[in-house]
Amino acid sequence: MIKAKIRAQHTDTNLRSYEQTCKSFSWSDVKKMFTWHGTGKINIVHEAIDRWADDPARQGRTALIFEKAGEVRTYSYLELKKISCQWANLLLKYGFKTGDRLFIFLPSCPEAYFVMLACARLGVLFCPLFSTLSFDELEDRLENAEPRGILTHPDLSEDLPCEAMKGVEHIFLTQGPLPGLFPGEVLLQELSDKMPAQFSPRWFPGNTPLYLLYTSGSTGPPKGVVHAHHDMLGHLVTARFVLDLREESILWTDCEPAWVTGTVYGAFGPWLCGAASVVQGDPFSASNWYRTLEKHQVSVWYTTPGTIRRLIEAGEDLAGRYDFSHLRHISAVGDAMAPELIYWIKKNLKLSPHDTWWMTETGMICLANFPCMDIKPGSMGKPVPGIEAAVIDEKGKPLPDLTMGELALKLGWPSMMTDIWQDKKRYQEYFSPEGWFLTGDMVIKDEDGYFYHQGRIDDLIKAGVKLIGPYEIERALYRHPAVGEAAVISRSAKPGESFLKAFITTNKGFSPSARLNREIRAFVKANLSSDIALREIAFLEEIPKTRSGKLLRRVLRARELGLPVGDPLKMK
Repeated sequence: MIKAKIRAQHTDTNLRSYEQTCKSFSWSDVKKMFTWHGTGKINIVHEAIDRWADDPARQGRTALIFEKAGEVRTYSYLELKKISCQWANLLLKYGFKTGDRLFIFLPSCPEAYFVMLACARLGVLFCPLFSTLSFDELEDRLENAEPRGILTHPDLSEDLPCEAMKGVEHIFLTQGPLPGLFPGEVLLQELSDKMPAQFSPRWFPGNTPLYLLYTSGSTGPPKGVVHAHHDMLGHLVTARFVLDLREESILWTDCEPAWVTGTVYGAFGPWLCGAASVVQGDPFSASNWYRTLEKHQVSVWYTTPGTIRRLIEAGEDLAGRYDFSHLRHISAVGDAMAPELIYWIKKNLKLSPHDTWWMTETGMICLANFPCMDIKPGSMGKPVPGIEAAVIDEKGKPLPDLTMGELALKLGWPSMMTDIWQDKKRYQEYFSPEGWFLTGDMVIKDEDGYFYHQGRIDDLIKAGVKLIGPYEIERALYRHPAVGEAAVISRSAKPGESFLKAFITTNKGFSPSARLNREIRAFVKANLSSDIALREIAFLEEIPKTRSGKLLRRVLRARELGLPVGDPLKMK
């Protein structure tokens, strides 16, 4: 277990004392931070946009900064309120009502955020989709959610499966000309500008559905996760405690709304804090990412370990050409943050990235390395105040420190999913009779209360009589200078006997060979244990991952068994 700690770089945070806050924290107290605590009128768009837009002292503050192809478009809170009201009136004109579903099938653009707010204002469930979804994936989602409409671009509309479009009444297109493929096509250019700029938000019970997202394909078939308006409590707390947002903050969450991080912390989280959100619409390049941080004077950056690895590949010289003086906090999510990533970012950006953990199903960050706490490299951190986390065995009983088990969260936090769309059985499978939410992630908790990710339950490896998480072995592989990326799975030699197989990519300057294969296997044994049965190593050009950067060990296992896996690059 890694014992090294890194001291947090600043102390002026929304969470000054973790232990003291946990003792006094109450979700009931958080409710008092919202206007609906006094009025009883609940709608997330009122708390995230309208309350600031209606305040003369705050309405001119920047809410959204969107950049693409060199063009920067900036929107104040007052402008977002006006535009979202116009879009809500547009949806109402075309017959949308509370409970209807709208798919957002778009490349990165401001319109995606306009319609998210409009849907929330009206009570329509919005469902952002990756623009790279395949024909079959779109068909599955259309048949499952049965949306009333789809907001898309002409270039993407040709990808829509005709057979699954029978229940879709309207195809809204952000640009023209109309492709003429489907009935009900509506060109939105200039149409929304003609709509009235007033639309009072509809008031709902807190558990009224807000958005629908389909989960990662790394743990099984995608499922539609439903979240509600009362998620805003968790959004606000974590935006302040974990991302350290204030009204003057400029946050860049460098992912799109089709991934839950982009919906929660690219939109609602910062806006509930009255902060600004940056959206970069151009594809990744190291120079573009550094320039975005510098140009928009980003103060808080929420990124992924995968992105950091790509920055490392671009070299240290490039990072030194940019000014990061406005950047005061970095957080990351999506995969375990290896220590070498922390040390590289600290050296070159002068800040240590703080790892976080959560799921689409949890609706908010649940464990984190907080700005006010020491970082333990390799750790997921500690539970957010208001979250009770434990390591449990297969019987639901808490395990002692330094014992591997399943990460479980005690029910009761407000941002937890409210349903799996049209699949109550799958929804119930997340919960144990003892009142735990079962994450499916294997972890270890140390004596200081920090949690360490060890992989998914179906990624556990049996070596002799011990269960080993693949992450520890992958970390050992990463320490070898030839290894660029690594993923480890178990293979069965015969009943009751298993061994490990590693899949790796090589760094520049190294070529796959039998000699390198033997050298890496010997390196792992020397650095971990001679009992580690790393029998095989396969060299790959690329290791399959989800769009959020999580290793798809399930795909590797299926390939080894000769089973179909589909296209891993299409998995969320």
